[in-house]
Amino acid sequence: MSRPISGALQLLPENEMERLIALNNLDLDYNNLEESLSDLTKLAAKIAGTKISLVNLIDHYTQWSVAGIGMELGQTPREDTVCQYLVYDSSLKDLEIENMEKDSRFFDKTYVKEEPNLRYYYGIPLKLNEEINIGALCVLDTDYKQISPEKKEMLSIIAKEVVNKLKIYKAIEGLQHKIHETKKVKDKVAHDIRGPLGGIIGLAEIIQLQGNKNKLEEVLEFISLIQKSGKSLLELADEILALDYEGKIEGHTKQEEFTLNTVKSKIQSMYAPQALTKSIQFDVEVNFPNAEIPIPKNKVLQILGNLISNSIKFTPIGGNILVKLDLEVIGSEKLMIFEVEDSGEGIEEEKIQNILNGEVASTSGSMGEKGYGFGLNLVLHLVNSLHGKLAITSKVGRGTIFKVKIPVN
Repeated sequence: MSRPISGALQLLPENEMERLIALNNLDLDYNNLEESLSDLTKLAAKIAGTKISLVNLIDHYTQWSVAGIGMELGQTPREDTVCQYLVYDSSLKDLEIENMEKDSRFFDKTYVKEEPNLRYYYGIPLKLNEEINIGALCVLDTDYKQISPEKKEMLSIIAKEVVNKLKIYKAIEGLQHKIHETKKVKDKVAHDIRGPLGGIIGLAEIIQLQGNKNKLEEVLEFISLIQKSGKSLLELADEILALDYEGKIEGHTKQEEFTLNTVKSKIQSMYAPQALTKSIQFDVEVNFPNAEIPIPKNKVLQILGNLISNSIKFTPIGGNILVKLDLEVIGSEKLMIFEVEDSGEGIEEEKIQNILNGEVASTSGSMGEKGYGFGLNLVLHLVNSLHGKLAITSKVGRGTIFKVKIPVN
């Protein structure tokens, strides 16, 4: 069993900002990952012999369970999670907790004391590289378990394939936007996709070879699903290399058009539950005339998500948060305008300047939530990377308005 980390009130790796930027650069839509990762989570639970398997991604405030089996997907405050320990210490290859009820870090957590009354946990970090962990693949159970070294090795392979799939998700999304540019781009993206996809088929072959030796015959029924998925995507890459892209790829529907209405729907489903836990009135308004004009997805959800999470953190129980989404169209020029207005504690002028200069210290929220001090730094970084502007208007004790303007190319 891994040794507990003692004395760590805020489990932040030294490279937290770098880690957050890497996660945000994947530009993932957490609501749309379950289908692409479901086969791997089923396989993980089958191998481990556990009731539950989850893929968890961890941003600056929240753990997002984006795919899984045996437990309802949702979100958990980062400081209440087990997987945060894997993000905190990049040297950990895994983390096993044989009895959560007797572990001082978790015995008083709701998920241990109440339903689902978890007892066993085994997690493996999701590594983009040796230094950057974006979350974990974990298997859990309400009973006490033991997992053999062979099974742990197989779970490690699955964790690597989860990361490959996330990269593939990003690559295909980018492909759908860029495929018309040049044949050089088509060749490169398709070539890049082939590498990680080969790993999916390789995973299936490894598990198939080891399955009988380890008496894991039940695992084999999932192998065919992974093989089909991998082969179909390899065929997709070959097809792109040989043919012009016509807006529709066999086996894949055309990507959902991204508009202000799309943004409204996604942020309501992602952040309304967080607001509800503090009885905060959470509303999203869209300027109707331009609500269905296509806009680029790049970093939009990440920018708004960080601002909304920050407002939830600093808005007291019974407060209000209003998100306004607008798109100005002047001739061929377009400008996305986002506002997040809260009735929270407000920000002193000196601190506003520190934020806009990229100098934010960690603070605690209105209910003592852990303050990580990176959310607004990250927003500023993302907005600047899109050649946009961030403005902050606030009065101490009377709330804050964050306003973002991003030009659309």
